[in-house]
Amino acid sequence: MYDYSHGAGSSQPPAPNPGRHRRRACTIHRLAHNEPVNDLAPLLTPEGRALLDEVRGTDPAQELAVATRLRREHPAELVSAALGQARLRQRAVAKFGAEDAGRMFFTPNGVEQSTRASVATYRAECFDALGIRSVADLCCGIGGDAIAFARAGIRVLAVDRDPLTCEVARANAAALGLADLIEVREADVTEVDTSGYDGVFVDPARRSGARGRIFDPEAYSPPLSWAVSAALNAPRAALKIAPGIPHDAIPAQAEAEWISDRGDVKEAMLWFGTGVTPGARRAVLLPALAGIWASPATMLPDPEVRPVGRYLYEPDGAVIRAHLVAEVAEDLEGGLIDPTIAYITADEYHVTPYATAYEITDQLHFSVKKLKALLRERQVGTLTVKKRGSAVEPEELRRKVKPQGPNAATVFLTRVAGAPTMLVGAPARASATAGGAS
Repeated sequence: MYDYSHGAGSSQPPAPNPGRHRRRACTIHRLAHNEPVNDLAPLLTPEGRALLDEVRGTDPAQELAVATRLRREHPAELVSAALGQARLRQRAVAKFGAEDAGRMFFTPNGVEQSTRASVATYRAECFDALGIRSVADLCCGIGGDAIAFARAGIRVLAVDRDPLTCEVARANAAALGLADLIEVREADVTEVDTSGYDGVFVDPARRSGARGRIFDPEAYSPPLSWAVSAALNAPRAALKIAPGIPHDAIPAQAEAEWISDRGDVKEAMLWFGTGVTPGARRAVLLPALAGIWASPATMLPDPEVRPVGRYLYEPDGAVIRAHLVAEVAEDLEGGLIDPTIAYITADEYHVTPYATAYEITDQLHFSVKKLKALLRERQVGTLTVKKRGSAVEPEELRRKVKPQGPNAATVFLTRVAGAPTMLVGAPARASATAGGAS
């Protein structure tokens, strides 16, 4: 079995997503970098809102000067909270877009753990396509998924046990004009009755303040076993899990889905009761909405290993996580360069959304000296280094070869048939390889 940890079937319709549940020993959070606050109320007053408008877009390097000036006219804690929100809003733009991020409220954990808007929108559209008109969003966090559900016209019960998190989620629903569709409830999700809702979405907390990222599904809060039980008792349900979850930890009743956005794997989902095929796996690539799917009956064995051809294909991370590399390799009429490495090689160029194609010009046994000489000969000054199955760090290699010149190249540090190898090439372009395009 090749190494899925490094970073063709048919598409299936998607399903709803999990909520966010966190257990905290303390409800004091830092909305700013130096002043603790227990609630959001001061920022929701006319004075607080005016301050938020005034500090919008403040350069972090100017925060001290801005704070000193504003504290002459406003309470120091309020100024600090406003500047903290400004900084959090700037960070949130990558997930929510400038327009929404500029109106929403955040906590540091909320920015870090909230669902990217593109993924939440995709999930909400899946719920909508399934005919779900009401959903219990358990472990809702600051409300990112609840907002997407509401914008799809779905009535939402958003639940979190942390008081400040609920306060922020409520403020976000109001700020975006969705308060009529989103009810925020402060409660332990394990004690909430969801029987009156068409669907359930659970996003257990996968981080803790003391330990950071949590890898054991039973250490999620609430544990995955509880979330699965809640899903099985709902008409339709989706659970959000870590993309790196071992496949043997996925319950047999679920269909598993991995989602990437612009090439970055963002999350994995488990779907229940939505017409899913138990044990099936799916990879969904946003924003193209490309999807590849395989059931237990149709999953292919690992591709054969073959010599490196003219093209190397780097599968999308969601494809690798879903263990669907074989399906992509079949579509590309290719094979693996090594039984443990998820790189596909082929002699022809094929257009595919599921992998990035590179045209390979050179194959070398690993040797810094040989690579340095080759790059000097090709006048390569812009060097992209990718690795899979190699212990060499890209920055370390760059320092040693000292690329100089007007040209660009990509080098893959990997294994070919078990041997440490360097493959040199560049992103393939259809216009340059029209003869092999399909």
